[in-house]
Amino acid sequence: MSSFRRIHSRVPPGAARAAEGYRVYESTAASVNGEVLFVSDVVREACFLGCAAMPGSVEETLSLREARDRLILDTLALQEQGKLLLGTVDNVTLEGFAREAESRMAACPSPCAGEIPPGETREWIRRKLLLRDFFNRRVAVFVDVKDDDVRKELARRSSAPGSGAEPTWEQVRNEMLDARIAQEIRNWQSRAASKSRLILSPMEGR
Repeated sequence: MSSFRRIHSRVPPGAARAAEGYRVYESTAASVNGEVLFVSDVVREACFLGCAAMPGSVEETLSLREARDRLILDTLALQEQGKLLLGTVDNVTLEGFAREAESRMAACPSPCAGEIPPGETREWIRRKLLLRDFFNRRVAVFVDVKDDDVRKELARRSSAPGSGAEPTWEQVRNEMLDARIAQEIRNWQSRAASKSRLILSPMEGR
């Protein structure tokens, strides 16, 4: 991610002395405005995404660097959410999503899934639902699609060779709205990253 500042630090003394009887407790993956993300957080994020733990999602195979970038963006949004107190998670919705997520993790063939307890799956789902509601209130509510844009898109699709069944007005509008919301969220994330203090630890070979 181009806006992230990369710092190559020395190997922590604990890591260098592990063979002498010292224990290495944790490795740092990044610092986001002073909030530390550990490598174990990144590994867990990659596992959840790889197992498609979020109901309605599909499996995503990410490198640890890619998973770290996702986690950083989530952290930036949650920091903003905490400042603005914007976004909530309904308990009934959380229970339903958490149950399905736990079922998905139980069925996931990846060895990492068996290392994550249900409580961590539930907390991950809570964070994702909070992020979804935050972006709905912070971004999506301000995005709209004009009728003229929908008409143009319908005309474009109708004139395309082999277009098949014609979608409805509402289908096209919803698709365009979803695409614009997704783009505005990416824009928000880019702006947030550019204004933040981000320090990345090297993750070569991970």
